[in-house]
Amino acid sequence: MQIVERGILNRGEPGGARAVSTFPALVTLPDGSLLATYRVGSTKDSADGTVELRRSQDGGRTWSEPVVPLDRVVENKQGSISVAYVTPLSEHHWIMVACWVDRQTYPGKPLFNEQTEGCLPMHVLLTDSHDMGQTWGPVRILPCPDDVGPASLTNPVLKLPSGRLAVSIETNKHYGDTSQWMQRVVYFYSDDLGQNWSRPHTVSQDPAARIFYWDQRAALDPQGKIVSFSWTYDRDTSEYLNIRRRISEDEGKTWTAPEDLGFADQPSNPAVLPDGRFVLAWVDRFGSRSIRARLAKSGTGPFTADSEIPLYEHSPSATLKAHADTGNLLAQIEMWSFGLPFAAALPDGDVLVVFYEGTTPSMQISWVRLSV
Repeated sequence: MQIVERGILNRGEPGGARAVSTFPALVTLPDGSLLATYRVGSTKDSADGTVELRRSQDGGRTWSEPVVPLDRVVENKQGSISVAYVTPLSEHHWIMVACWVDRQTYPGKPLFNEQTEGCLPMHVLLTDSHDMGQTWGPVRILPCPDDVGPASLTNPVLKLPSGRLAVSIETNKHYGDTSQWMQRVVYFYSDDLGQNWSRPHTVSQDPAARIFYWDQRAALDPQGKIVSFSWTYDRDTSEYLNIRRRISEDEGKTWTAPEDLGFADQPSNPAVLPDGRFVLAWVDRFGSRSIRARLAKSGTGPFTADSEIPLYEHSPSATLKAHADTGNLLAQIEMWSFGLPFAAALPDGDVLVVFYEGTTPSMQISWVRLSV
């Protein structure tokens, strides 16, 4: 792989509600154009955060003006939107899934409670467009049982080979809950294009609650297998582990054992090429302090070291602790000023990777185009 172009998708605007851009995502649309989503706010964890959409007709080189598709008020409560993903279900019908954070119940509080490891109330929102994203319909809330807690969203809606849809949710503790955190990842399924959803089905969990599977990213290979990648954390030693991969051949009902990929720590959503090759980007936050990418010949094959390429190298403005208790690690998130890559295959065979980077109080969404 080699980098052939670089650019900026969205610049931060210091001093206002668009100062900090984070949490980008990409989707290649049926007509070959691109749609990008990302969060903007006055800080990385701010009550004014919302999601913008931009389109590109030239493979990501230039982008349309931003559009705000979602209202931050849900059920008459003020909130913020942290991330949104779009999945085309057909040429004209697209579904958007987003994570909304309640900023009214605990006014002025940060997203994570360092003392309890809980987080602010959150909902997963769904909305549909039947005109290729020009307009979006009424927002509905994905019903989550209480034991899921505030629901984190870490992946676009998966359109499975059977026609079912799956939403991947990471469970959390309620803000003041002092009990042990039994973290897990669950799938909700829909058989009617996202109007109704099943009860949660657990897809990742350590019954001993020692290993946490954070920020799980998943994609389908050309044979319909779900390939997932997790940012893995050892609670007992308070350290990040290497990325773990798991495979499901039955739409998420059963999974292979977690496979250590040999590099750490935060994975991207992978780009899947038509011939089955996978490009995975990841954040090496505590080693080289960079964003890197590797290539595998298939979703189940090795990501070989000789394919590795650095996409971004960071000059840190703050010292991050690789070893700290869980609450402190969560509290560090506001300081992290680069990360969350997202990769997408382009119609011409290249791969586009987007990520956030910069130095607070201003951060931007950048892109790198890879020739594979």
